[in-house]
Amino acid sequence: MTSTPETNHEKPLTGWRVLVPRGGPWGDGVAASLRSQGAVPVVAPLINFGPTTDQAALDDALTKLAAGEFDWLTITSATTVDVLFAHRAVVPRSTKIAAVGETTAAALQAVGYEVALVPEEDNSAEGMAQQLLALEPSPRRILTLRSEIAKPVLTRSLIEAGHEVSSIVAYRTVGVPVTDRIRRDVDSGRINAILITSGSVAQQVREQFPNIPDDTLLAAIGPRTAKDARKAGLPITVVADKQTVDALIDAVSHFTLPHAADEFAP
Repeated sequence: MTSTPETNHEKPLTGWRVLVPRGGPWGDGVAASLRSQGAVPVVAPLINFGPTTDQAALDDALTKLAAGEFDWLTITSATTVDVLFAHRAVVPRSTKIAAVGETTAAALQAVGYEVALVPEEDNSAEGMAQQLLALEPSPRRILTLRSEIAKPVLTRSLIEAGHEVSSIVAYRTVGVPVTDRIRRDVDSGRINAILITSGSVAQQVREQFPNIPDDTLLAAIGPRTAKDARKAGLPITVVADKQTVDALIDAVSHFTLPHAADEFAP
């Protein structure tokens, strides 16, 4: 049997150069997924995470958590899991953990925390609030750990329903300037697609790349991120139907490579 070249159906992103906006293990994983589809990933971290400016409040909350003073702990990002792990936070069996989505739940389980609740459909703070309120009609003591820039959707919903909520900043999101070469590659259209994975990434894309060519594909990881990106002034091309990296890459793979004829020009 003679071998035949792989078709674009097998590697639909052959020839694409895709900007991955975060580094670390997450960025490495996304880059590997892109390569498996034939793309050339360009890892250019646009955001990073810094410690909270109120460490005393976080330490106090984690001490109370270990002492069993909360009925629930809510986690809305995998970065918060990193903070918990770095502080060797103890979550007693009497405290249930709610994770915003499968990615966050997997991060919790990977470092030994047991997850009691993941929203079934809406993987957002709002979706988590709705499911938590359905489970807990009576007032409960709830610790919500969040980013400094996170909107207080979850906290507000829980307080309005009568729960006793401690909302604590676990970390800060900070912008990371890209290299001149990355900026030139985006401005010239050499980068064919940019993955928009959060509202804070969208903000950095808008600020750091003010001259994105019209045919550069901007792909948002879900409806909420797309909404935040449009609010930041980004013309989103495609929105993943699920809030996962696989769905995001799949959404990009349905498009034809822009100016493909130019890609192999000398």
